[in-house]
Amino acid sequence: MAAFNKVIMLGNLTRDPQLSYLPSQTAVVDIGLAVTRKYKGQDGSLKEDTCFVDCRAFGKPAETLNKYCKKGNPLFIEGRLQYDTWTAQDGTKKSKHRITIENFQLLGSPNQGGGGGGARQAQAEPAISEPGRDFDNGGGAPNDDIPF
Repeated sequence: MAAFNKVIMLGNLTRDPQLSYLPSQTAVVDIGLAVTRKYKGQDGSLKEDTCFVDCRAFGKPAETLNKYCKKGNPLFIEGRLQYDTWTAQDGTKKSKHRITIENFQLLGSPNQGGGGGGARQAQAEPAISEPGRDFDNGGGAPNDDIPF
């Protein structure tokens, strides 16, 4: 049986990133993301529904998120859904879903701390950037010399 586990979200950070390190010295950052859906109710009034999601990143992406993000910043993430279970101090079993971030883009203006005037992209593994997009030119502006 085939399986596919991919989550794509765009929202705002609900708190400042919390950086820690594993015993192997791998960076880990935990963030909260709020994603709001706006819709019209049956009575025609505008309604909002906000979903709060815990997210986690590892390695260099974790350090980048910790350095450039703060509460309220917009963030685009791609990752996978993971189910965590643990035993609380009172002995009760706890569980929740969390997104493990595999790729993200910082959004917003330099004043918001969100990517230096454009979008910046980071991935857990090296990847080819978008055609016509140069993320090393200081802000994510499109190239002027697109070959097609």
